[in-house]
Amino acid sequence: MLSLLADPGVWLSFLTLTVLEVVLGVDNVIFISIAAAKLPREQRARARYLGLTGALVLRVALLFSITWIMSLAKPFLTVHGFALTWRDLILIAGGMFLIWKASTEIFVEVEGGVASHGTPTKGTFWATILQIMVLDLVFSLDSVITAVGIADHLEVMIAAVVIAILLMMVAAEPIADFIEAHPSTKMLALAFLVMVGMALAADGLHHHIDRGFIYAAMIFAGGVEALNLVRQKRRRE
Repeated sequence: MLSLLADPGVWLSFLTLTVLEVVLGVDNVIFISIAAAKLPREQRARARYLGLTGALVLRVALLFSITWIMSLAKPFLTVHGFALTWRDLILIAGGMFLIWKASTEIFVEVEGGVASHGTPTKGTFWATILQIMVLDLVFSLDSVITAVGIADHLEVMIAAVVIAILLMMVAAEPIADFIEAHPSTKMLALAFLVMVGMALAADGLHHHIDRGFIYAAMIFAGGVEALNLVRQKRRRE
């Protein structure tokens, strides 16, 4: 272990992997913020922390199952030249779920939905946590495979994943508060999740979409939205 700490190459791979994990976790934080917003305010932070803690356990378990993870990228069925892998199925299913979830939320925001004014059930609370964990598993699949490709030591991979999840825990609450305070940004975030869902499904169908294009579009749209918020604030003043 001490030899790893003294190796500059290990530190470089650790920093690189940590940055990648954080960047790939941006869309996950947005989904978590929107999913937890359905719960009473006093339950939201707990749901985020429990969901992310469960996600951390799943990610570490995946890293310990490196052989199995790499086997997900091996075809188990070929149809008319299309080689289907378990990774493809997971990405397609996760992408379609994300598109459905975000589209449903957009419909409620635009058309108006019947809000429940009663106290959410215990099942709703745990269902939210389960959603957070399952979607994090889908989001993290590529990042875990990336971790295996970048770092040679399991300890480095686990350390990078733990730090990324801790940063997500810190960022989740301020992001959720900002989205709640500015409803127009929620629509932007939901549209972003639709794009991410389409990218995941496209990856599963062997049509890779560079995430850089998605993030660039989101940064541009976010910049325009920031200007709108500044304009609205000045007009109120």
